[in-house]
Amino acid sequence: MRYLKHLSVLTLGLILAGHALAQGPTEAQLAKSEELARWALEQNLGYEIVESLTTEVGARLAGTEAEERARQWAVTKLKKLGFKNVRVEHFDLPVWERGLERAEILAPYPQALVITSLGGSTSTGHQGVEGDVVGFSSLAALKAADADTLKGKIAYIGEVMTRTQDGSGYGVAGAKRREAAYVAKEKGALAVLIRSVGTSSHRFAHTGQMRRVTSQPIPDGVPAAALAAPDADQLERILASGKTVTLHLLLTPETRPAGRSGNVIAEIPGKKKPEEIVLLGAHLDSWDMATGAVDDGAGVGIVVAAAKHLMDETKRPERTVRVVLFGAEEVGLVGGKAYVEMHKDELKNHVIASESDFGAGRIWRFETRAGEGRVAAAQALGHGVRMLGAAPGGNAASGGPDLLFMRGEGVPVVTLKQNGWDYFDLHHTPNDTLDKIHPADLAHNVAAWLSFVYLAANTGEYYR
Repeated sequence: MRYLKHLSVLTLGLILAGHALAQGPTEAQLAKSEELARWALEQNLGYEIVESLTTEVGARLAGTEAEERARQWAVTKLKKLGFKNVRVEHFDLPVWERGLERAEILAPYPQALVITSLGGSTSTGHQGVEGDVVGFSSLAALKAADADTLKGKIAYIGEVMTRTQDGSGYGVAGAKRREAAYVAKEKGALAVLIRSVGTSSHRFAHTGQMRRVTSQPIPDGVPAAALAAPDADQLERILASGKTVTLHLLLTPETRPAGRSGNVIAEIPGKKKPEEIVLLGAHLDSWDMATGAVDDGAGVGIVVAAAKHLMDETKRPERTVRVVLFGAEEVGLVGGKAYVEMHKDELKNHVIASESDFGAGRIWRFETRAGEGRVAAAQALGHGVRMLGAAPGGNAASGGPDLLFMRGEGVPVVTLKQNGWDYFDLHHTPNDTLDKIHPADLAHNVAAWLSFVYLAANTGEYYR
């Protein structure tokens, strides 16, 4: 139990002061949340669930037959674990699938490069495209370029992502992935390459969606791909020598106008306030380059195991606990938006929500997004999480990517912030596999989530 830490007198005092003004957790409930957390540290169910998903299904690209098998797996697993009201809520979306992807320098130093297509990329055609490379240090530099310098050329952006514990470097570096293909098209380029939006120094290219999939057609950009970091370094060394680099690029992705995805939902019905919902989320889909263990098989294992432990160790909670395994997150939070559209009239009964979608690193901060005057009550839900070593955070939690639209409708959220120092070494690469998950770290997450959901589902507090 070396990971357990006690609350400071000051923190405990602040929480108890909040309780005096609200119908928050009782002392017995706080003690129970600690007991559950300690117990869950010794359990392995979360890891067993991730192992099952990544082994029996594998990669799960949105809208494909593989994602359909993942939904079938989830329904079977959730029913077997004893959840009630297990169902799939389907929705349609365009489906993008990668084809061939190759890049090679033709001159001055012929050699192959490791690349991967960016989600939503157009095709070069089966002959590919050939052109001289024009390098840019950043997306801003590409935007500022004279269009004449790119006609018939291939643009390259070499901006490096900053490694951070909270993943904040991703949003900054991700801009080039989201916009480069469209800016390059405006400038007349044949295609665009970017340095992978990741922190790994290994020879794995990092994919990811450019523009979010919607029901409306997305304008075409030029064919776009990411270079593995060492290959980006190699290209930059040659460009820095002043020599003209001629490159051949072949990308043959295809987009189908209509496919099917869906959200898998399961519940533990509340015994006193069944209409009130505490929502735990993760996303079921993954990119197609690996088995999606950290993104987001880990999240699936964490929230399903936490809810299962709650059901087994406390029987029925006061409020309904709803587990939602969102579909089509990777291509633009499509499942999160579909959930809000399908449950619009029910959102007022969502007491609080949170999603696990940042790997399997240990939780180091508990953040809230509650209404004015309700922050202390929401922070009290992190009692057991803090006992496990997490610090109190602020009141600007995102709750998780799929909760963007739910949060916009006023649903309170919390974030159990995971240590993401090495998350982007794996995220969206062929290296996102089960062996990267440490069972003890995953159990730490399950313990934290169990203590949180126990308190959220059994107190009479509201957080709007």
